[in-house]
Amino acid sequence: MQDESPVAFARNAPVAGLLPRSTTPTEKAAIIVRLMLAEGAPLPLSGLPEHHQTRLAEQMARMGLVDRATLAAVVDDFLTALDAAGLTFPDGLDDALALVDGHISPNAASRLRRMAASTARTDPWERIATLPPEDLLPLIAEEAAETAAVTLSKLPVARAADLLSRMPGDRARRVALAMSRTAAIAPETLRRIGLSLLAQLDQRPPRAFSTGPVDRIGAILNVSPATTRDDVLAGLDEADASFAEQVRRAIFTFAHIPARIAPRDLPRILRAVDAPTLTTAFAAAAADPALSPVLEQILAALSPRMVQQLREDMAARGSVTPRDADAAFTAITTAIRNLEASGELTLKQEGE
Repeated sequence: MQDESPVAFARNAPVAGLLPRSTTPTEKAAIIVRLMLAEGAPLPLSGLPEHHQTRLAEQMARMGLVDRATLAAVVDDFLTALDAAGLTFPDGLDDALALVDGHISPNAASRLRRMAASTARTDPWERIATLPPEDLLPLIAEEAAETAAVTLSKLPVARAADLLSRMPGDRARRVALAMSRTAAIAPETLRRIGLSLLAQLDQRPPRAFSTGPVDRIGAILNVSPATTRDDVLAGLDEADASFAEQVRRAIFTFAHIPARIAPRDLPRILRAVDAPTLTTAFAAAAADPALSPVLEQILAALSPRMVQQLREDMAARGSVTPRDADAAFTAITTAIRNLEASGELTLKQEGE
């Protein structure tokens, strides 16, 4: 005879001559939790507010013996309620914010986060753990080493290691040493540290742009004529050499193709550009002493048959005006960026 689960047993157990006794909602909850635990079902009770957890445990301590008729009646009520449920909503402001985040304005989201942070059930570390290193590192940069050590301790190991590697050497050593002084931190202190970090994060004004200044000017210069790009970079070198270097790393031009594109991806890129544009770009590169070595590296990664066809088309194309050359180069780099954005290829970092 096959063993029945506790729930099936509770529903099918004979209860002849027994009448279920009246039970309160708290008693019903205690009975269902006890039954599910007996079945080995994982119950995330820690997600309940602490006063609910306490109340449930106290009720379970008072329950004593529950007869089969009462157990069967409670299980029937519970399953009937589940069958009747049509739609559930988040329990609490923080869960509601997680549901609508990305669909509401940054100002509204920031205000709701501040409101959610003041609720008793909010775990600030859940949100902190999702922050990218670019947001988290400045957040703990001015904090005490002990606070930074606590933050690293609450992150997944791989993310904590990444964050530690981004700190200056002296700061990283002090944070690692401070780890030894975090053993006696109480849970409430841990929560207050998390709330303090979130309060600082939420006090920052919402960003008007989703990308940083380096990425924005880099994207603009990517599609600008070469003379304009060189002019702007020369001016940036004089005004802020460090910013100019960051912008240079963000720029991707035709000249960067051999260094940033894997040879196996080149045919896919060429298929994403129409033949006349490709011919124009290659003919312009062949006539430019600075770009002809780049063109030869690209052609070296293609099949001999394709290279022969491209060389014939380039010869037939003849000379190319600077304006047409810039437009063709831009079309190729735009196609590459589109493939990168769609996840179809990954650009290598310089030096890889």
